[in-house]
Parts: sequence; C-alpha cells; structure tokens
Amino acid sequence: MTNPPRHITFIINPRAGMEREKEIKAAIKAQLNEFLYTFDIQYTQYAKHGIELAKAAADKGTYAVIAVGGDGSVNDVAQGLLGSKTVLGIIPKGSGNGMARTLKIPLDTFAAVRTINAGRLVGTDVGFANERPFISNAGVAFDALISKKFAKSEKRGFGVYSWLVTKHLWLYKPWQFEITIDGERIDEKAFMIVVANGQQFGYNFRIAPMACYNDGLLDLIVVRKFPKILGGLIALRAMNGTITDSQYVSHKRGKEIIIAHPELKLMQTDGDAHACEHSIRFTVKKEALKVIVP
Repeated sequence: MTNPPRHITFIINPRAGMEREKEIKAAIKAQLNEFLYTFDIQYTQYAKHGIELAKAAADKGTYAVIAVGGDGSVNDVAQGLLGSKTVLGIIPKGSGNGMARTLKIPLDTFAAVRTINAGRLVGTDVGFANERPFISNAGVAFDALISKKFAKSEKRGFGVYSWLVTKHLWLYKPWQFEITIDGERIDEKAFMIVVANGQQFGYNFRIAPMACYNDGLLDLIVVRKFPKILGGLIALRAMNGTITDSQYVSHKRGKEIIIAHPELKLMQTDGDAHACEHSIRFTVKKEALKVIVP
C-alpha cells in the first residue's frame, strides 16, 4: 500500500525580491515530487515572523518546514521547530549560507529542492547563547561587530562583507576576555571569539573547519591579538581550512563555555547581532533537530 503524501511548508522572506521568488516557485513546481509531498508557501512579514510560522506548522503536524534564505532564516525556522518532531529543510538563498555549506546542501535552488525529494535525514545539535538558539555559530568581539554593520548595510554579498571586514580590521582593538570551558578558566586578549556548531560563517570562510554538527560539543575558536598586516593571511587560512594552524588561533571543545568582559554588550548568533550584558553562557543540546541533507 502506498503511503499518502506528507505535507511540507516553505517559509520565504519576501525581501529576497521578485526574481528570486519566481525562481523558488519554479524550482518547487519543476522538482518537488508530488507523489511524496503536498506543500504550502508562507511569507514572513516582519522580523522573527519565521519563528511563529514554523511553530504554527509544527503544531499542525507538518512533516517538514523548509527555510528559504540564509543562516538567519534557518535560525528562525529552527527556533520554531525546537521540541517538535517536524523536520528542518534548507533552500540556501542568503548571502553566506554557512550552515547549508556545512551540511553540503546545494546552493542551486533546483538541486536543493531535489534534495528534499531524497529525504535523507541527519540529527544536528543546537547551541544556546544565554538561552538564545543558534545552529551554525555564535560569537563576540569582531565578528559580532561585523554582523551588526552588515545587517545595517543596504547591499548584501561577499564584496560588501569583505569591505566591512577590511575597513574595521584596522580600527578594532582586542579585549582581555575571561573564558571558562567545562570549568577550565582561560584568559585571552582576543580579537574575535567564536563558538561553533557548524564549520563556517559562509562564503567558505571556515572559522571552525574541524567542527562537527552532531557530536554534542561546541568548538571554541579564539583569534588572539595579531599584527594587523597579517589579517589577509589569517583570512586566507580560513578560506583553505587551515586557520587553526595559525599561531594566533586556538581551538578547544566543550559542552559549556562562558565568555565574560565587564564592557561586553554585543554578540551574534547565526549572523544576527544582539545586545548582551557582561557574560554569555554557551551550551549545546545534542541532535535537537532533524535536517534534510543530500
């Protein structure tokens, strides 16, 4: 006896633009197997609306919710699905698409829809920064600053991101942070601190090339104070997956990480900047979500 089609919901941010929306609809129509799935499309109307839409779909027993967008959109949908049995899918249409790249989900829209047909599932961990969930990475210092500046930029893309990094690299001053990982205290003068579940920020900038999304651990990457003239070399190491070989970068793994500084007021989770106060506690829940992958 043939199983009835399962229902999936696509959540799209209309800010992606009309041409991108047409491409997404064309890919769904051409590639989604109608014998396997029925579907509906929901559109976000304001910030964090994706969380509400995903939760509503999960409450109805929807089989899967597909986040159409970048890491921020994926984060919103994932938040809405936490604690449910509904599966997460990703069609990467953002700027960096860090988690999609980590999971090896095709960046081509038509190929990404075909991945949904295959229906292979893996469990992925979910990290928490002061109880705020993240799927790919979170951090403080320089990357949080760039996330804030990038969000305010009217233009997107790698060129804008690179320009912001280059501009602020020369102005940014490292702080002396107090870091505790599974009870072990480390004091570091850090340019950037990243707590990673996925491997990269996006654009193949692999800040944590050794990170595993379902090992039940968080990867702590500390980029120490370094001569600014070497910024390009460190970035190149991130692009080719050797950043942890640098003498200015340290790597540890743990289940609980606390980062503190008396003037700490900004963090980022999956590329979105948020206010914080003095101390951030990072924890992880193993395989908290099921995700569709190739």
